[in-house]
Amino acid sequence: MTHTKVYSTSWCSFCRAEKAYLDASGVKYEAIDVELDEAAAAEMMHLSGQTGVPFTVITQSDGTQVGILGFDRPRLETALGLAE
Repeated sequence: MTHTKVYSTSWCSFCRAEKAYLDASGVKYEAIDVELDEAAAAEMMHLSGQTGVPFTVITQSDGTQVGILGFDRPRLETALGLAE
């Protein structure tokens, strides 16, 4: 089982598109608005090395983490096991 976190902002069209894609794919995720949560913004910056959104962290069942910057559908599909 994976755990997915999406760091985003309210104004980001790519963030909305990614969350809509995850919803349509039936993927449960934790949405974190980095505009409203300074600690989450700092955590995202530490993990990604930058402030770009969306930034998605997928924690696999074995504990490995995959960080994906931007709405990169092919990488999301692979990391989430959605690729055909």
